[in-house]
Amino acid sequence: MSRVRTLGGVCAASATLAMTLFAGGTAGASGVQPFIVGGEDAPAVPWGAQVYVGGNFNCSGSIIAAEWVLTAEHCLGDSMSVKVGSNDLGSGTESAVDRQEVSPEGDIALLHLSTPIEADYITLGDADPAVGSTNDIYGWGRTTPTGPASPVLKTAQVKVIGESTDAYGGPAIQSEGVNGSAWKGDSGGPQIADGKQVGVASTVQNQDGSNTTGTNNYASVASSRSWISQTAGV
Repeated sequence: MSRVRTLGGVCAASATLAMTLFAGGTAGASGVQPFIVGGEDAPAVPWGAQVYVGGNFNCSGSIIAAEWVLTAEHCLGDSMSVKVGSNDLGSGTESAVDRQEVSPEGDIALLHLSTPIEADYITLGDADPAVGSTNDIYGWGRTTPTGPASPVLKTAQVKVIGESTDAYGGPAIQSEGVNGSAWKGDSGGPQIADGKQVGVASTVQNQDGSNTTGTNNYASVASSRSWISQTAGV
């Protein structure tokens, strides 16, 4: 059986262990989560969101409306904030998070911002991508097994191979890396198909921080679509 790992943040089911293995830190610190392994530097994207806990980078995410950032539930913590609008880690427009909302359908969460951020927001998909399709993933996670968070947003292509489950047992999209794969710190980051976000990074299999063709499990946005619309209005 393949070992499944969360990609970053603190997993509620095993808080002490998860903090030891996966909790973030400032860029360059030994404990910070990793980034996409392989892939390439991403083009400038206005919707990329860096998610911080206690002032330290913890996870990736995306801004979907002026007051809402989409990320993974296992990324949640105390004293959260986000930075939006820059591919460079530590840069961008900052806002504190004043409310956390959790989807009933798995490893998906919404962060409500105390100060709205104007941007070109990512559009959300209403259906999972087709098996065999090639999608794009984005994140600031580590690019090596134990290195620091990526100083710039990275992207990689993945091929959808079927359905799976996320860190909380919710429905997920399973993909294999084509030219890169998710790793620690990419948690909460988007999987994009045809310009729309279809997944939220949750766990990986067959990955040790060096495998560019590892298996990625991204929580299904479509399965939480109604809840997102009711909560965030988009």
